Amino acid sequence: MRPGRGNLRSGVLALTAALVFAAAPAGAASLEELVSAVVRVKTTINPDGLTVQSLGRERAGSGVVIDEDGLILTIGYLMVEAHAAEITTNAGRTVPATIVGYDHETGFGVLRAIEPLKLKPLTFGRSADTKERDPVLVVSYGGTDMVAPAYVAAKREFAGNWEYLLDEAIFTTPPHPAWSGAALISREGRLIGIGSLIVGDAAGTGGATPGNMFVPIDRLPPILGDLIADGHVAGPGRPWLGVAADDVRGRLMVARVTPGGPAEAAGIRKGDEIVGVAGEPPRSLADFYRKVWATGAAGTTVPLDVAQGGEKRRLGVKSINRLDHLKLKSTL
Repeated sequence: MRPGRGNLRSGVLALTAALVFAAAPAGAASLEELVSAVVRVKTTINPDGLTVQSLGRERAGSGVVIDEDGLILTIGYLMVEAHAAEITTNAGRTVPATIVGYDHETGFGVLRAIEPLKLKPLTFGRSADTKERDPVLVVSYGGTDMVAPAYVAAKREFAGNWEYLLDEAIFTTPPHPAWSGAALISREGRLIGIGSLIVGDAAGTGGATPGNMFVPIDRLPPILGDLIADGHVAGPGRPWLGVAADDVRGRLMVARVTPGGPAEAAGIRKGDEIVGVAGEPPRSLADFYRKVWATGAAGTTVPLDVAQGGEKRRLGVKSINRLDHLKLKSTL
């Protein structure tokens, strides 16, 4: 009698897990525990939310159980501006969840199931210890069919045009098709990252190396207490301008201006070229962000030099905290 496809796949996954977890310490999570700790996150966004146009009103992805009381870590874009959320376990149980907190700087989002999930939480690893070429597992909601082996293609800077910068993101390959909120698991069987994006050049060499970008777990512990207590990180936050810029052959071109945002109010338009911050030309998108953030906290006026309509202009952009522009609602 020939084995069924399900049995064959289970055997392959067991072998993969055994190879990846060869260095796992005693007491590390088993493959079954890893799968159980990754749940489905489904959210409904405020109808007047500012992210509805770009991200939609109904969003779904994965989340990871990180404590015994049903605290769920996910990628923030799944739940930012949400007014309702629910969690579904791999056993098929669906439980409403509360919105706990969101951090734009890291991209993390946190929810909590309103009833005990009775699932073993994943243990945090140290993403700083992860090295290029390390074998990893990517675990998304959906049972063992959504567990995939990968390896670390690079650890490097990532700048997104939504005023987002990670000094050292984790890039893996091959790509996982359900990356949003997925768990990145080290060879020790511990959580080292949360899935954020699919990318075409995970290795960062300029070639075609499709893969995923993960937010490193080391960024969470310093801010988790604030997210649980207040829904956001304490302090005024970084200055946010509401401008999406792309690096086009070494030139920073404005691709979009957020309606009602600081940049629009200052007169910045799509198609402008950003040529300086207080007279200092940015060398890259990441350098642009660092120069803006170095001008002060949210609320400071950022002097932007732009090429607009054939002439160079200096425009003072009165920055705000990004969170003040969103339709956030904590349901704790």
